[in-house]
Amino acid sequence: MKVLVWQWGRRGAGPRYAAELAATLRDLPGHDSVLSLSAQAELLRGPAPPRCDLPFSTYSGLAGLLLRLPAAPFLVGPLAERIRALAPDVAICGMPAALDLVMAAALRRAGVPFLVVVHDADAHPGDGFPAQMLLQRLLVRRADGVIALTSHVAGRLRAQGLAKGKPLIMATLPPFVFGPPPPPPRAHGGKLRLLSFGRLLPYKGLDLLAAALSHLGAHPDLDVRVVGSGPDSEALDLLRRLPGVRVENRWVPEDEVGALLAWADALVLSHTEASQSGVAAAAIAARRWVVATRVGGITEQLSGETLARLCDPAPESLAAALRDLLESPPEPTTQAGDPRAAWRRTATAMAERIGTVLPV
Repeated sequence: MKVLVWQWGRRGAGPRYAAELAATLRDLPGHDSVLSLSAQAELLRGPAPPRCDLPFSTYSGLAGLLLRLPAAPFLVGPLAERIRALAPDVAICGMPAALDLVMAAALRRAGVPFLVVVHDADAHPGDGFPAQMLLQRLLVRRADGVIALTSHVAGRLRAQGLAKGKPLIMATLPPFVFGPPPPPPRAHGGKLRLLSFGRLLPYKGLDLLAAALSHLGAHPDLDVRVVGSGPDSEALDLLRRLPGVRVENRWVPEDEVGALLAWADALVLSHTEASQSGVAAAAIAARRWVVATRVGGITEQLSGETLARLCDPAPESLAAALRDLLESPPEPTTQAGDPRAAWRRTATAMAERIGTVLPV
């Protein structure tokens, strides 16, 4: 089975997920894959860009997207011809993006069935672009199948009626590897380094983290960094005023993520809602400790993970989990499951399931 994997976002976890999935499918016996990314994808400009068989020019910002939309109907025919030349049996959208309905129409014209990997069934407060969920639902309704990364997301898709009459395939989010394995936590011999990383948006619970750190009190053995991009907020101001806390409101390029994870001993995920977490997947691959709230699909994602400690989404509970990490941290270890093996298990199960539910 030859699979076309596409993801037309410009940066973040989407292009990386698609590239990892395509590379893994390509290595499976009896399978092959081709990858389509946005020509503007940050991943393609990195030091080790993936093989991209079908680059597609999307946009470089909101103004570019608005200029691109009127031309969308005229893009379908040429794109369908490019797809026919690659001759895939099936296509998978690695994560929905703004121009996916163009690909959906081109795939239909080329006679290629497709599935959509849904990471989030609902919009998080402050997340995404206008009409993101509307476009995702239109895409899913046109798809021949849908893939959910957690049962939490699958339940929401069923509740929304988006899985009715089509296959719903369960999958997992394997670890994201950013560079070589870093030294184990606390190998630097200094303070415990705690990292909150990702988009600085309301659902990440930055106010919860500020309240938990205030509840914990000043601690001489704790160094905290909050790193990511987002609008300035009261929660960020509260964090800036806390002793031992640095806030870095900036986009972190792909080639800096590995060093940032290597700096940390532990990552804190203070989410108030979540479907799953790409940051958690990257942290586990780097063998960092993780303190996370029991919300959405995170509990399912981190279930059985020895490096993870879960708590309630309340300041006292999060503070207690952080205090426990300070006072009795797990033994540092470099013993880890092979991330590539995790990707192979996921891709194998996905391909087998697709082969049983679609005529490919």
